[in-house]
Amino acid sequence: MTNKTKTVLYIGVTSKLSQRIFDHQSGKGSDFTTKYNCTELLYYEGFQNIEEAIHREKILKKWDRKWKEELIKKVNSSMSSLNNEVLDEW
Repeated sequence: MTNKTKTVLYIGVTSKLSQRIFDHQSGKGSDFTTKYNCTELLYYEGFQNIEEAIHREKILKKWDRKWKEELIKKVNSSMSSLNNEVLDEW
């Protein structure tokens, strides 16, 4: 997740991506995402179980911003919001 100006990147885990996007947009996300207005989804990965997702989250949180941006740009070259795409699928 990021804010409108893309100055902040937030990584988190959820079992219901569409609900989590809605929560962030409504100001009901984590304290961090609420404080920094992180409402835009730029990238996501799907996993079969929560343990795999948490493991991946921990790895990504250790990455520096440049690496995170490179990962995002591999699937979202313009770094545009994926909110509508995800919400339309659900």
